[in-house]
Amino acid sequence: MAAFPHSPNSTFRRLRGQLSPAEFAALVRRSAKEIGETVSCDARYIGRVESGEIRCPNYAYERVFLHMFPGRTLADLGFSPREAVRGRSAQRGPHPVPVPCSPSSAKESDVLRRAFMAGGSATVAAATLSLTLLGDTRRLPARAGESEAAAVEDAVRRIRLLDDRHGADALYRRASEPLRTAYALLDAGATRQSTEDRLHSGAGELAVSVGWLAHDSGRFDDARSHYAEALATARVARDAGLEAHAFSNLSFLARDTGRAREAVRAAQAGRRAAASLGSPRLLSLLALREAGGWAGLDDRKTCEESLARAHREFSRGPAEADPEWMSFFGEAELESLEARCWSALGEHARAARHARRAADLQDPHFARNVALYTAELAGDLARADAPDEAAWAGGRVLDLLAEVQSTRVRSMLAETAATLVPHQRSPRVSTFLTRHAAT
Repeated sequence: MAAFPHSPNSTFRRLRGQLSPAEFAALVRRSAKEIGETVSCDARYIGRVESGEIRCPNYAYERVFLHMFPGRTLADLGFSPREAVRGRSAQRGPHPVPVPCSPSSAKESDVLRRAFMAGGSATVAAATLSLTLLGDTRRLPARAGESEAAAVEDAVRRIRLLDDRHGADALYRRASEPLRTAYALLDAGATRQSTEDRLHSGAGELAVSVGWLAHDSGRFDDARSHYAEALATARVARDAGLEAHAFSNLSFLARDTGRAREAVRAAQAGRRAAASLGSPRLLSLLALREAGGWAGLDDRKTCEESLARAHREFSRGPAEADPEWMSFFGEAELESLEARCWSALGEHARAARHARRAADLQDPHFARNVALYTAELAGDLARADAPDEAAWAGGRVLDLLAEVQSTRVRSMLAETAATLVPHQRSPRVSTFLTRHAAT
């Protein structure tokens, strides 16, 4: 299925005026900081907006653009309505008009929204405290409305943003609180069926996000439980997109915990769920998950077939049906996942080439992924008998760990350090091992 044709957003182009795309992107980033958002806006993103490839921005960019152009709506900026662009609303037709809330429920909803969204712009501690505030179920309304559904969706985005910047370790315990509240809202029922559908999807996506925080911080049993909860929610709601997401993460977890055949089967189940969604990028990611499982089974031929399918789907480009959660999946992530396949097959020099490309391609705003890809590179170089290069890459990871808290990355770096011990007479390796021991 080819990507949809795009109509240029001439309105947004006029708003840029005489600024170059790069200059305007810098203005967007500065405006984001003013309201506590973090967006990795660059000239390419501005080009995608103006070409019409991005018909409606994600919620972080929406808040920034409305801050930059007060008094205007997204339509005034040349964007399409969100419900006409994304997900299940687009499949079901126009989004119903929300029922006005009573003053008391509006006040409760505002409390929830602030609890979900406040903080996160300065430190992890402040951000996770704001997430914990949502755990007070005494403030829940009798029936959930549009504001509660929006608050759950914003919580998902907030957690993903913080994870991209800081890693999972400091977030997991606090992020479990809004997850409990999301399911309490779902259990209480909603004012409309459309709201209940949004709550199901939002709660399920929140379960996947919290599961990922557990996964990345080495709490594998907790991660499996959260992913299973998301899968059950998806099936109750008949939400194929959420089901594919849950299976993708279950496959990833199975691979990380040495259950390679389960990784293959979960990825294949995800592919079946995603078959009718019209997202080649999602199918590409699931093919990469499957390839990782085949590599773990030492089945090189089938792994290569899955990798070829992943590249073929990826080359078809983005589509309107791409899920919002897949914003992380670009060429850098594709290279990283392929690197892990070659590493599992024992081809460490080949893996290092892909891991280096992943680290070079990754947007530096996503500090956690930069640290992850560079840690993969260090490990592959160490096993490919390039100790000095591995020590250099390991040193870069140590620099990044000042702002990234990820048990997964630290574990990878510890394995690299152990591999480099026989080369400690090298000055560069010795320096890295000393720094690593000190941290």
